Amino acid sequence: MPTKDQIQARYNLLIEDLTERGVDVNDVRQRLQNQRIETPSWGYGDSGTRFGVFQQEWAARNTQERLQDAAVTHQHTGVAPSVALHIPWDKVDDWAALKQYADELGVEVGAINPNLFQEPDYMLGSVCHPDADVRQMSIDHLLECAEIMRVTGSDIMSVWLADGTNYPGQDDFRERKRRLLECLQAGYDAMPNDARMLVEYKFFEPAFYHTDLPDWGTSLVVCQNLGDRAQVLIDTGHHAQGTNIEFIVAYLLDEERLGGFHFNCRKYADDDLTTGSINPQELFLIYTELVKEENDPNSTADIAYMIDQSHNIKPKIEAMIQSIMNIQMAYARALIVPYDQLKEAQSAKDVVGAEMIMQQANNTDVEPLLQTLRVEAGLDPNPLEAFRRSGYLEKAAAERREGPRTGWGA
Repeated sequence: MPTKDQIQARYNLLIEDLTERGVDVNDVRQRLQNQRIETPSWGYGDSGTRFGVFQQEWAARNTQERLQDAAVTHQHTGVAPSVALHIPWDKVDDWAALKQYADELGVEVGAINPNLFQEPDYMLGSVCHPDADVRQMSIDHLLECAEIMRVTGSDIMSVWLADGTNYPGQDDFRERKRRLLECLQAGYDAMPNDARMLVEYKFFEPAFYHTDLPDWGTSLVVCQNLGDRAQVLIDTGHHAQGTNIEFIVAYLLDEERLGGFHFNCRKYADDDLTTGSINPQELFLIYTELVKEENDPNSTADIAYMIDQSHNIKPKIEAMIQSIMNIQMAYARALIVPYDQLKEAQSAKDVVGAEMIMQQANNTDVEPLLQTLRVEAGLDPNPLEAFRRSGYLEKAAAERREGPRTGWGA
């Protein structure tokens, strides 16, 4: 582990190099200090695959313990002050008391995620179901989540649907579209006036003939029908192989309809891997589009950056800290791209020169900058190593081996 003097020496060399490149170091520092990443409550509890759930003795057993683990993640990283909740996995009797408990832990309730896929009645869909009673059941759940938002102060309802069909002729595509819009509109209208609905998409699974929200274009159309406070949410694992996610980011930003991210990573499909673990360059390229938007003085973008991971074999908090650090790295590298020079190369049709500009930023070791900012904030320069030394996992395991468990993996 490097000493503070060693970190400072590496930092000084990096700053000298960046200054020579024309990078506004103070601006980069400020933006990194302001970076915020939301973690998911379900990422701290037991999880698994469709074949089974793998229990970890230190995994959080209930909503309160999931908040505890999220608070510890924030204490070590300094950039994760909010926690997304999933209803009913995180359902409690007193939402005001839960909000107060989160406040005491130093975190806040973030996005509220309705569960429109797990009830047996949803076998043929939730908001798209052919039975009006089932659709009303889904509407009632959206209204319940809107009320939870009101009590907890959440300003985002994050909606993902498993709706679709498995066989040709099973249902009418256009009728399902109309049902979807009608039901989501009820939830949209019930939200607090300053809240947003983020509509997520996934190109396949669990329905294998067709999916009702399979891509960003479909989600965009839905959002345009719902209203100005409906925006598209991009899950970085919900795409076919070879999909250019950074292009989708740019397009939605230009349409002023990009609302947020669920960060994770995939090798083949929705693998739920640690963010940045398979294709870190893709994460960097996504962030270059986001930084371009930040650089636009006329931008009105309000992007929610959330992690969506349920690690099955990694210790939950360690995996979450890894993801946060990888996201910080990608953002830092995107911030040091000289976008004016990039624009000049593009205008000059210098394809190689433009690529070299991007490569230089992506190949830059920005770790000394991130470590220095952590030290200045009173944090350990390496959050993961600090967490491992803290003994928190061992303490949690001793306390959580027994007792009932709630959540997705219960």
